[in-house]
Amino acid sequence: MLTTLNTCYTDTRAADLAWALGREPLPALATLDLELCDAKMQLRLLGASHQVLLEAEQGHCSETVACIPGSSTPLPLGVAKRVGAWEYEFAARVEVLSPGRFAARAQELLALVSEHPHGLAGVFPGSPHAFTALLAHRSEGQVHWRTWHAYPQDGELVATRTRVGVRARSAEPGLAASAPAAGV
Repeated sequence: MLTTLNTCYTDTRAADLAWALGREPLPALATLDLELCDAKMQLRLLGASHQVLLEAEQGHCSETVACIPGSSTPLPLGVAKRVGAWEYEFAARVEVLSPGRFAARAQELLALVSEHPHGLAGVFPGSPHAFTALLAHRSEGQVHWRTWHAYPQDGELVATRTRVGVRARSAEPGLAASAPAAGV
């Protein structure tokens, strides 16, 4: 789903983004509700970037990547945490692209996400390449999502990748095993 967001940027460069886990829902400009097997998700476009809400039998999880006033948690390169019965893994990277490459990549990502049944993209006024996009899927009992935050004025594209899954039990009681975070 592709939408035009009726707001201006509140985060105007990649360095303004912060990461938070467990925040309450913030006001959204656009949402997409999904059911992926036994998990309910809401992809949310904020005036300040994105929020994903996940609810399943094992519990709930909220990820926010946005310009968060007063936040002391900048966007990390990677995070691995336990959230209730889940293993949560997050990775982020910032690409700096030439104007031509940025425009081509923006068009490619917007086409991919807007045509996908589990995708939500919002374009900000002022540039067809200023956008935030989210894409979710479920694989092997885990929920995955990717996001892209585009800053054409600086040629910056922030890409994130998240995986949430139930902790795997190892052969020894009380130990859990999980795969390392995948690259973005």
